[in-house]
Amino acid sequence: MKNQKKSVWRDWLESIVIAFLLAMVIRAFVVQAFKIPTGSMRMTLIEGDLILVNKFIYGAKVPFTKFYLPQVRAPKRGDVVVFVYPEDKKKDFIKRLVGLPGETVEIKGGSIYINDLPVPEGIFNQIYYYNRGEFGAEGKKITVPLDSYFVLGDNSSSSKDSRYWGFVPKENLLGQALVIYWPPNRMRLVK
Repeated sequence: MKNQKKSVWRDWLESIVIAFLLAMVIRAFVVQAFKIPTGSMRMTLIEGDLILVNKFIYGAKVPFTKFYLPQVRAPKRGDVVVFVYPEDKKKDFIKRLVGLPGETVEIKGGSIYINDLPVPEGIFNQIYYYNRGEFGAEGKKITVPLDSYFVLGDNSSSSKDSRYWGFVPKENLLGQALVIYWPPNRMRLVK
């Protein structure tokens, strides 16, 4: 009887350890949950939305190393990305990717210009972008460094983004926002 109790406890312990390890692998490499704390991405994402982020799409970082898994695809303009805030490594931010490495970005008349041409993508034509901050000043063209990105909040009037603090290094990207899973009335894919 005593051996049977030990085996039951051992089975439970093994199951818990395996579940924990599996959850850590999924969180590190596949998908992670985040809560939206501010209105900088309104109306795409609002305060309190809970989202799932695809971590493997851009090549997830192997924890405690400098290695990355192979990426499924490169980040592209319009992706809603989660990244480590360049000015405080303890914070994660979420913004829309606007400028790719090597491109010139300018905000003119409320619109985004890439390499002196207006951005044709639909979402960018629905938002008025304000000229604010050191990197978003009127008439200022900014060249995105290689291995970096220029990101903006969809709520341009109240978003602290690349216009203020510059660029997101590629190694700071955590993943692409996939879906709002809470609250139920807002469940949908993030576009």
